Amino acid sequence: MKNKSYIGISFIILVFGIIFVPRIVDRISNKSVTDTDRLNVPGQVETSKDLLQSIGSVPKFSLTNHNGQIISNEALLGDVYVVEFFFSTCPTICPVMNQNMLLLQNHFKDETSFSIVSVTINPEYDTAEVLKNHAEHLGVTSPKWHFLTGDKAYIYDIANKGFNLYAAENKSIDGGFEHSGFFALIDKKGFIRSRKDNYGNPIVYYSGLNYLDKEGLEEDFSGPYKPGIEALKQDIKVLLEEK
Repeated sequence: MKNKSYIGISFIILVFGIIFVPRIVDRISNKSVTDTDRLNVPGQVETSKDLLQSIGSVPKFSLTNHNGQIISNEALLGDVYVVEFFFSTCPTICPVMNQNMLLLQNHFKDETSFSIVSVTINPEYDTAEVLKNHAEHLGVTSPKWHFLTGDKAYIYDIANKGFNLYAAENKSIDGGFEHSGFFALIDKKGFIRSRKDNYGNPIVYYSGLNYLDKEGLEEDFSGPYKPGIEALKQDIKVLLEEK
């Protein structure tokens, strides 16, 4: 009986080797093993334009940038751009968000149709001059990265009602203001776009607080995982290729 069992096990191993080992070797030799062969982590899968959901039109806005120029949603038509709300004296999440925007600036430095929009939620302090100094301090080199300022009530209306990205004044917390750490992705036609999660639902916004861990996967130290900078790079590339 034992001999028959050994023969049966040997036969199964032989069949497995004949069928599956050549396939595995072929995939490795053709470099077709991807991140999706590991744990299916949201935000790590390559996207196509068919997978990027349209959330709706970007809200209308017209504000002054750090160079004294008027920048509006209409002026940005034809560009793919990313929007954040921040303030220059923020002691908590803004430095991380700004550094992640720098990664996007440097990654797409040769793309003439890519812009970044950083809107201050403390315009009473963040004048055009202050924002210009802030941009220089960060090492901003792109002429298409706009730090915007304007009327405070108008900006809060754009943030909370237009983009639905939370911003508020709160004197009881460090820095005096609180806001969302998410980035909005806008396509060339002025629509907010996002990838879908593993359940087919749009994520709507991307985390501006993500970084890559030692294995190259995205982590978000602020709380539950949400696709961030690496996912955003993939999706910006897709939108830049759209007509």
